[in-house]
Amino acid sequence: QVQLVESGGGLVQAGGSLRLSCAASGRTFSSSAMGWFRQAPGKERQFVAAINWRFGSTRYADSVKGRFTISRDNAKNTMYLEMNSLKSEDTAVYYCAVRRFGELTVVAEEYDSWGQGTQVTVSS
Repeated sequence: QVQLVESGGGLVQAGGSLRLSCAASGRTFSSSAMGWFRQAPGKERQFVAAINWRFGSTRYADSVKGRFTISRDNAKNTMYLEMNSLKSEDTAVYYCAVRRFGELTVVAEEYDSWGQGTQVTVSS
């Protein structure tokens, strides 16, 4: 079982920046994809960004394109989400996820393992 732990969330003013981290432990697979999703209270979990672990190809939701950057450090088994120019609508719990067997996907149901989430709150 892959274990995922998010960190780096917090309170930030609109226009500010945060960097989220997702540390993976247990068995990870070089062919897997990893992604970030977010969920606000009463709303459906939404795709944010994803990356192919082996090759580094990426995909972003239109709402964050140009503001967020997803990356990974294979040696550290860690994925990052650099968030810039934050808006109030970015406020949510952010989750990282791993797809063990398939290609990069934006569909939450196709991911196998999930972290506990980290809260991001953007004021003003």
